Amino acid sequence: MATKIKRIGILTAGGDSPGLNAAIRGVGKAAVGYYGWEMVGFRDGFRGLVENRRIEMDRAAFSGILTVGGTILGTSRDKPHRMVIDGETKDMTGVIRDNLKKWGIDCVVCLGGGGTAKNALRLHRAGINVITLPKTIDNDVAMTDATFGFATALDIATEAIDRLHSTAHSHHRIIVAEVMGHRAGWLTLGAGIAGGADVILLPEIPYNIDKIVAAIHKRTKRGSKFSIVAVSEGAMSCDDARIYESAEKSLRRAKTLNGKIEAKREIAALDTRHQGNTMRLAHRLEELTQLESRVTILGYVQRGGTPCAADRILATRLGAACADLINEGKFGVMVAARGEQTEPVPLEEVAGKRKSVPLDHPWLETCRRLEICLGD
Repeated sequence: MATKIKRIGILTAGGDSPGLNAAIRGVGKAAVGYYGWEMVGFRDGFRGLVENRRIEMDRAAFSGILTVGGTILGTSRDKPHRMVIDGETKDMTGVIRDNLKKWGIDCVVCLGGGGTAKNALRLHRAGINVITLPKTIDNDVAMTDATFGFATALDIATEAIDRLHSTAHSHHRIIVAEVMGHRAGWLTLGAGIAGGADVILLPEIPYNIDKIVAAIHKRTKRGSKFSIVAVSEGAMSCDDARIYESAEKSLRRAKTLNGKIEAKREIAALDTRHQGNTMRLAHRLEELTQLESRVTILGYVQRGGTPCAADRILATRLGAACADLINEGKFGVMVAARGEQTEPVPLEEVAGKRKSVPLDHPWLETCRRLEICLGD
């Protein structure tokens, strides 16, 4: 049943991602142009809801932003229930609820990834009408076929690996390309396959360096004196994975606050130790194979620039579908991609979950058929 909507808000939270402006435009053109509502943009994520960082968005605001990278609204990683205000960490949920009522905002659209879904769920439980759209280059948001930002980042990472082949082949080197992805390997896996990598290392599959060395030696015997290694920033060895697993088990089993704090400190220390892992991996491969190794860290270049056509289409149709759901009074949901259709998924089914690469995924089976080493 349609609800009486007059004015909606929109914000972008978490890391920037290609397609955010296309999504803002998709929501805005449908909301303002088709439904005749007013729309307000909140700057710098959830902080904009607290500090009244808002701008009125009319038809002119959506002109020319479809192809623009980043987000015209700005973003932040602020959490409504743990926001630093004047040097103190405070729960600002109540302030946000009161502000939205004061400003006449009937619903807030939040564009973001897994963390944004958790924050939006907290607002929903506080009585605020909220809807999210899934964005992240990692493609790891649960309960949706795809996230906007992934396709563009995949194109960029693939092109980078394409270009690295020339140097690797010319100098008979191992080139190790670090691709973004702390907890999910979709981007590395896709770019590795599309870019013709010889080794692909993912967070989901702990690697044995001896298996990697054996694969490189096998290539050398066949006459290929170079190798391309695509590695997720979150990939780790079997030994490190066991240490992490033990620390995470300790956190789950901790029954006291002090126990949980200690377990979290251990995990934080492990995260710090993991930094630079790609460099250490390359150095070790050089020692064991006697082939020169070089590292290229793609970093933030994967998140920048003009969104590709696929991301523009996905973000636009999710945005238009979002306006339809608002009109129908369906709140507390994420607008998920389902093939060429969309589907509202309750935030309870999204928040706190991650879409990792399944170990039986067809892309992994393709790797094994092509003798691409996965480190296992």
